[in-house]
Amino acid sequence: MKVRSKKRTLPKVTSMVLTAALLLTAVPLSAQAGDTWPFQGESAHGKNQPSVHGYTSGHILEWSPERDPDAALLRSHVPLQKRIAPLAATQANPALNPEVRMMNIAGDYGNAFIENAPYTNKFAQYHFNFWQYIDYYSYWHGTATAYTPPEYYDELAQKDWQQKWFEFGMLNIPNPTYTDAAHKNGVLSLAGIFFSNNDRGQQTYKQMLVKDENGEFPVAKKLVEMARYFGYDGYFVNQEEQRPNVAVQDIPDYIAFMKALQKGGLYVQWYDSLDTRNGANTFARTFNDNNISFLYDKNTGEQVSQSFFFDYGMGDSQIAAAATYLNQVNQAHGTDFDMYEVGFAGLEAGRDRFKDINGKALKDKLEDGLPRLSISTLGADFVHAGLDEDMNQSWPVRHRAENDYQWMTHLRERLWWSGPNADPKNTAVSPVNTVSDVYADNRYWPGIASVIAERSVIGDTHFYTRFNTGHGLSYYVDGKVSNPDEWSNMSLQDIPVTWQWWQDTEGNRLTVDFDYGPEYNAGGMDRFDYERVGAYQGGSSLVVSGELNAENFLRLYKTDLDVNAKSKLSLAFNKSSKNDKSTMHIGLVFADAPDKVVKVEVPKSGKRTKGWETAELDLGAYAGKSIAAFGLVFDPGHKRIPDYQMNIGEIRIYDGSAVKPAAPTGLAIQAAYTDSGELELKWNRDPDYTKVKQYNVYVNDVYVGGKYDEVFYIKKLPARSGKIKVAAVGADGLEGKAAELKFDLTASPSNLRVDSRADGTFAVDWDLPNKAAGDVTVSVKSLSWITTEQPVSERLTVPAGSKTAVFKNMPVNGDDYLVTVALGDKTPVAVSGRFIDTVSEPYAEAWSWEGNTLNLPMPNTRDWRYMYVYEDGALRSFPTTYNVGDKDRIIRGRTTKASLRFTSAASNVYVIMEDYAGNKSAPVYLRGEEE
Repeated sequence: MKVRSKKRTLPKVTSMVLTAALLLTAVPLSAQAGDTWPFQGESAHGKNQPSVHGYTSGHILEWSPERDPDAALLRSHVPLQKRIAPLAATQANPALNPEVRMMNIAGDYGNAFIENAPYTNKFAQYHFNFWQYIDYYSYWHGTATAYTPPEYYDELAQKDWQQKWFEFGMLNIPNPTYTDAAHKNGVLSLAGIFFSNNDRGQQTYKQMLVKDENGEFPVAKKLVEMARYFGYDGYFVNQEEQRPNVAVQDIPDYIAFMKALQKGGLYVQWYDSLDTRNGANTFARTFNDNNISFLYDKNTGEQVSQSFFFDYGMGDSQIAAAATYLNQVNQAHGTDFDMYEVGFAGLEAGRDRFKDINGKALKDKLEDGLPRLSISTLGADFVHAGLDEDMNQSWPVRHRAENDYQWMTHLRERLWWSGPNADPKNTAVSPVNTVSDVYADNRYWPGIASVIAERSVIGDTHFYTRFNTGHGLSYYVDGKVSNPDEWSNMSLQDIPVTWQWWQDTEGNRLTVDFDYGPEYNAGGMDRFDYERVGAYQGGSSLVVSGELNAENFLRLYKTDLDVNAKSKLSLAFNKSSKNDKSTMHIGLVFADAPDKVVKVEVPKSGKRTKGWETAELDLGAYAGKSIAAFGLVFDPGHKRIPDYQMNIGEIRIYDGSAVKPAAPTGLAIQAAYTDSGELELKWNRDPDYTKVKQYNVYVNDVYVGGKYDEVFYIKKLPARSGKIKVAAVGADGLEGKAAELKFDLTASPSNLRVDSRADGTFAVDWDLPNKAAGDVTVSVKSLSWITTEQPVSERLTVPAGSKTAVFKNMPVNGDDYLVTVALGDKTPVAVSGRFIDTVSEPYAEAWSWEGNTLNLPMPNTRDWRYMYVYEDGALRSFPTTYNVGDKDRIIRGRTTKASLRFTSAASNVYVIMEDYAGNKSAPVYLRGEEE
């Protein structure tokens, strides 16, 4: 009898009725998905946790890393990896054309509007695991601009998507850990630029197209600078404003702006949403004279963007017309535009999901089952984000943020990408729905794998995987739990298994899954019946289970790995089922004989293990060959095995040529927030990614995270004293020698208290440990300063035994500060916060009158909430986005952009600004004088 881990079971939900979808916009590019919620409890956002935010055009214009909150902790340094050459013989469907490209516009982790952290202690987030089918990832969810108070995302805002009374930026930059994962897999990571009537309030393209005295576009220059700094590759530009539309006279500047982006070395994709004849927000769904100038400028012979995303209704006639028109452009202008490079036919994944309409929409873009141009989808993260809706559950139900429901997310994602049978080799739809238990339907949608050929970056002579998907319920080191806390970090995601799941067998298909350990709910016995073992290194292992009644070849990775005389393969495995006569082999497919599987046996693989074991296999006999694919072969021997289970925790291929990384230099504590248990580290990053793949961080040998970076934030310090270690991981997956740093926060000041007063006095108090000795040095720095021209940086040293320091003439404007207190040679400790805010800046934009029509440019200051317009002493009212009623003020992010131009016959007009702290500015008179 096999003893299983204790598993929680879910209540059976039988309804398959979908709730009314959440429409993010009223225009075509509008994914449907569930809303996002702030994390709670231990997963709540840390006080000093870095977070991605949105940007208005004005913020971009003034951007610098020093004035952008958390900028240094929001970078990706992983370079874009080169993909190996296609080999049709190893494709699941050899008929697929590898030139067909794929754009995926979707959310990242899912908790995105506010507090979008790069990594955190939350398992139940979205973790994209199908990079092998895409070429571009653009992030689509909207992000609140910097300094938006998190409490504005209140219960009302979570319950009703039309009641979010805060500002989203027109620019949504990628989460850096998603860029890390994208680049590991050869995928370009694109930021999103979005203008529409409802979603961005007062923001309009006109603010983006401002010119300097040289006729250049400073916002475009900053967008290039930001992409290079943060490490992403370009922009998806979606222009969907209406009433008013884009002014015809502005279109030449818009085209010139787009040229400036792509001339800056960036990839730019344009959403086909603009008719150049009249500036209308329309969708041609093909190339023609009225949109081609956003791809190619016929007058100058310059490329304007790299590609188009065509709206969803694109079908046979539009595709044919686009191909004909593009050929005419090539002939007339000597260009060589290729439809697969420049044309992407859109699918509304988030709205149409697994329904018949989506299957038909895909067929409309095919000929003889093959795409006639490249494919783009919006909202494929619905597999996670739309779970509650598909369950017919509404707020406050949030199953998608609960660990027990993540097995549904995982299976739904495989159904979307691998196809209706979770098998890229068999993408035929099912005659009956067999996946209703995960609120999906496999009768209509054939999967992305049915039309897009799989890609890979696995080349050279070495490769390793621990089957990490980017999150875990705990973190394992050498098969044992090192850190019991759940986690999410896409920087730690391994290159995903290429085929999920392609199995060659004449018997039963085995069940394949990712095993997250005993706490993981895999959905009950009906679908995933295996003992939860957990990971070998990281958060998950690969588990194969079920009835083994015939040889089964589980194909894992598409590769181009050169084998030489020193080549070896090591395998960490854990067989929890009883002893039997089965064998496990590594199955190698060589490029010179892609139809043949060469088996290399793993010794003693039929015996039950006592935990994890490793085996090293010599591949030297195949020197001179190239491994084009590899996987695992499971053979029952001469007898059926009804209850087979094998976990694979690691596979490494190496030849000894990978350089063992040296210990990183410069390891230091950047900030120790003792009162909140947070810590920021820094070290010197090796810039050669071919030698160092990531850095692992330990505190007292407890794993606390990792990333290929030079700074790292620890949300939950496991101890107040001990030793910090940072080790680099080499190209063969092995850690080098760790840098070590001793620390003892018990010997440092504690309970830091700050009193920022309206008269500029800034008092810092602390408690001292017993037998404290030495002077105390206190420093105050302003961070990401908003209103001052230069940052504040002050330092005081007070005598031994002192427990307070007082600074004078400090800011009173609400800027961020960092206070550091150092006792002698002990570890300095820090506290962050904001100076008292007593100041609201008055309106300072270039307003103007045209007769009785007032042009009132949007405020560019980062510290405003409301703008009051008084006409002859009476407040003027303004319409709001989503038509939720007029308000007696301009509300940041929610008043319509059309409101910034209005007619007034009043003889006295003035405006007053109010900031987030409730301060009101002095009035600025736009007509008349103060009485």
